[in-house]
Amino acid sequence: MSLDTVVEDIRDEARARAEEIRADGEARAEEIVAEAEDDAQDIVAEAEREVEQQIEQEREQKLSSAKLEAKQQRLEARRETLQDVRERVEAAVADIDGEKREELTRALLDAAATEFEDADTVHVYGRADDQELLGDIVADYDGFEVAGETECLGGVVVEAEASRVRVNNTFDSVLEEVWEENLREISEELFEER
Repeated sequence: MSLDTVVEDIRDEARARAEEIRADGEARAEEIVAEAEDDAQDIVAEAEREVEQQIEQEREQKLSSAKLEAKQQRLEARRETLQDVRERVEAAVADIDGEKREELTRALLDAAATEFEDADTVHVYGRADDQELLGDIVADYDGFEVAGETECLGGVVVEAEASRVRVNNTFDSVLEEVWEENLREISEELFEER
């Protein structure tokens, strides 16, 4: 065997080994690229899921916020409607006149008078427009006198000099009590919640 043959055998072996290393390198490179592509696809898919989740969460938040705002607007509209109805009722009560006004005022004074049976002097206050009416009604009660005006829709506020008792039997107080007791029914009737 000559030196040239040995050199040629070594070269062939080196070429074969180099080809094998190159093939292994290419195979490994393909594996790395495939893994990287899989990882990239996983990362893209995860990012898409996160974006979709975020979009859905923001949509839900906006929807929830819009529903809350709509509910608040409905409640405010209902409050305004109830306030308008209350103001109309107050105006209608204030406009009661004639025999009906006298009858109601007398009934409220009768109810208050029971608290002052032992009092010598009892003061009666009422609406400015009702002073003459109160004078006529109070004339039927011993020791009762019209003592002045009070801001109200009608009715009476009664108190005795010697007593700490003060009875508010105004149309306003009666209306407030009736309003509070019937607010649910009023609301159901107005907004057809049955």
